[in-house]
Amino acid sequence: MDYTLFFTYLVACGAAAATGAMFMPGAWYRSLNKPVWTPPDWLFPLAWTTLYLCMSLAAMRVAQLPGTGLALALWSVQIAFNTLWTPVFFGLRRLGAGLVVLGCLWLAVTATMLAFWGHDRVAGLLFAPYLLWVTVAGALNFSVWRLNRTS
Repeated sequence: MDYTLFFTYLVACGAAAATGAMFMPGAWYRSLNKPVWTPPDWLFPLAWTTLYLCMSLAAMRVAQLPGTGLALALWSVQIAFNTLWTPVFFGLRRLGAGLVVLGCLWLAVTATMLAFWGHDRVAGLLFAPYLLWVTVAGALNFSVWRLNRTS
């Protein structure tokens, strides 16, 4: 394990995670109508910690292989959209714009997972829970947007 590479990617994930501390859901989010299947609040930090560790490990594995420039560029795109969503949704309180960002994130995560899979199957598999989580997040974002639209 290359700890320098792993922690480099983990720092990038940490920057994305920091937006959660800067733009906390708060009373505004609690006041929104949400679907009954909304995950409990305690699950979000646990899930994101696990996902960020898996994303960093996957990127570290791929970064050690030749010819992985595109795969790592896609990793950069997905972490950028990951970082953008929280300020858009919670900071600007733009539910529809958040949904657009999540759609872009979903596409970037899918592309990254497939690119990683082509170089290292373990790295590709490490991205599978992230794709599942972003899919659920997209459904949740859509539901919250739909339930809180003003006519």
